Amino acid sequence: MHDTNSIGAGPGARLAHWSLRVLAAAVLCCSTGCGDLTIGSEARPFRMYFVPSMDAQELAGNADAIAEHVSRFVSQELYGQDTGFYVRARIPMNYVAIVEAFGTQRADFAALNSFGFVLAKDERGYDIEPLLTVVRGDDERSYKGQIIARADSGIDSVEDLNGKTFAYTDPASSAGFMLPRRLFESAGVRLGNTSFAGKHDSVVSMVYQGTADAGATYYSPPMTRVVDGVEVTEIRDARSRVKTQYPDVEEVVKIVAFTEDVPNDPWCVRGSLDPDPERSARIKAAVAAALIDFASTDEGRRTLEAMYNVSGLAQVGMEEYAGIREMVGELMVELRAEGTDLEEELLR
Repeated sequence: MHDTNSIGAGPGARLAHWSLRVLAAAVLCCSTGCGDLTIGSEARPFRMYFVPSMDAQELAGNADAIAEHVSRFVSQELYGQDTGFYVRARIPMNYVAIVEAFGTQRADFAALNSFGFVLAKDERGYDIEPLLTVVRGDDERSYKGQIIARADSGIDSVEDLNGKTFAYTDPASSAGFMLPRRLFESAGVRLGNTSFAGKHDSVVSMVYQGTADAGATYYSPPMTRVVDGVEVTEIRDARSRVKTQYPDVEEVVKIVAFTEDVPNDPWCVRGSLDPDPERSARIKAAVAAALIDFASTDEGRRTLEAMYNVSGLAQVGMEEYAGIREMVGELMVELRAEGTDLEEELLR
């Protein structure tokens, strides 16, 4: 017969005793509602991911403002009170991190760009769908890229770019890489050395300083407003981002050509937010309404303009992204044939 005291004092008995305590705690937790993993619960908040676009601390503050508004609005829609639907904003390192967060169901929502959406939906097969599209300027729901060069460069057309050094923005940028590449291929242009500057304003700076002969950035049409009774036209394309540093950038750096138009970037949501399809649909509808409502406020307009140069948000469907999904798919095939892994480029 074994000595029960010695058995109780041994590591095996202590482990068994600890296991029973954990099991009992788990049973109690379930019976009291502890650890509720329902989307929007305190234990499993609705997670909103935002693409890095500016100073991390400033972006985090803006993202938190959006999350707080969504939390209050959706709580009212679902529960008739200001609390109950918990939301957390997250700022990842890059697009790929957001895509993979959808794959592991850590992300419930993301303010993505078109490439990130297509990568998640078509390349990875993740459960993601567009919820809203960004609106810029006077109800602009599409955008295009622009090719820029110094005004004194002698570059006046796409054909003049043959053999020239060129600065793209980012491998995941539609306006700063994918659309220009498509433009050059259709025109039979063979560039010289190319590089990725990382940001649109960095491309403008490189062209201004002459470290690149030309570059690709986003384009937004100029805006005219009245100041002291006088109409003033202001540029809103990527050159506007460096006017403080280079006040004469509008005269020094010119637009050489434009790319084709594509739909504005989608703000996406995970398709199956809840096992109950009805609740999942209610959450999506409430989140969309919350974001549109936020964009209609003074704080919302300031926040979205600062984050992504966005003036509003509008509902959108999958069909509106059919064209760019096809374009990105073709580009991925071409790049792989050339031995280029676009995702590796993004992680550099």
